Amino acid sequence: MRIDTLVRRAAALAPYRLRFAPAMVLAALWLLTSASVPARAQDSSSGATPASAEHGAAVSTTKPEPPKPAGAQPTPQASPTPSVEKDSEEAAEPASPENESAPTAATPEFTPVTEEPHDGDDDSGNISGTGDISDKSFRWKSATGQALLFLAVQHGYAFTQPKTRRDLSGPFFRDYIRSVKSLDKWDDGGRFFTNYVAHPMQGSLLGFVWVQNDPKGKAARFGRSGAYWRSRLKAVAWSAAWSTQFEIGPISQASLGNVGLHGKQTWVDIVITPTGGGVWLVAEDALDRFVVSRIEARTGNLLVKIAARMLLNPTRSAANLLRFEKPWKRDRRSF
Repeated sequence: MRIDTLVRRAAALAPYRLRFAPAMVLAALWLLTSASVPARAQDSSSGATPASAEHGAAVSTTKPEPPKPAGAQPTPQASPTPSVEKDSEEAAEPASPENESAPTAATPEFTPVTEEPHDGDDDSGNISGTGDISDKSFRWKSATGQALLFLAVQHGYAFTQPKTRRDLSGPFFRDYIRSVKSLDKWDDGGRFFTNYVAHPMQGSLLGFVWVQNDPKGKAARFGRSGAYWRSRLKAVAWSAAWSTQFEIGPISQASLGNVGLHGKQTWVDIVITPTGGGVWLVAEDALDRFVVSRIEARTGNLLVKIAARMLLNPTRSAANLLRFEKPWKRDRRSF
């Protein structure tokens, strides 16, 4: 558009300039204000710091991880691979003098000790695992009381017989001496069972009275040990003393029953009772170790164990009763 044309048009509008002057001023202010706002926005965007721009880019480019299902195992992180060169350098590095001067103490190795199964006895005749016996002296008072109790039982049975009660009358000492002097033969005419079975069992019972009152004798089991055989020889001597007392002692068949007055005072009872009793006692010891113990190890039935102990060791069971214990009691063994 030509300049002269603009001038003519402006002149044509001159009469209206006063009327539209306020409106034109307001329009001009609005144009200036609207033009300055984009400029400020552009300046603020261009003046942002590089760090904030990078942070925005990082936030915009990072994708959120999807949610993991419940119970899922966490993804293991890959461990860094050690450097081969570094390991080789450490291996090749010589030991320092400080490390060489301080030797490490050797840790002693522990070797568990295992025990072989056994029946509770060793070759020495002692029962293993029973501990030391503090009091090793023989219990004379207890043994004497038990032997006297057995003597009372014997005479109590004898008094049930009419022949014993018949000879209670008469002069005591004179009849007693006459009965002892009549001891001049071997056989008394009694039954075989009485002389060679019942009397040895009597001797064995008295022998077990010694054993159960002798701590050393109780700790010894049947075997080749000297301790066992010494204790059993003492038991035979104890049995001989008490069986002889029962035959010809002051409280005997000769004094109370005067059996010698009727030809019944013989040597068979005096000899067979302790000697046969010693053999019977040793036989019960052997059965208790090699038969009864194995029966107990192979069965859990309490009645079978009790029956085995009592039937295979009858005189030991009777000796237990004299000390008011259960017949099947064992001093160093329980069920």
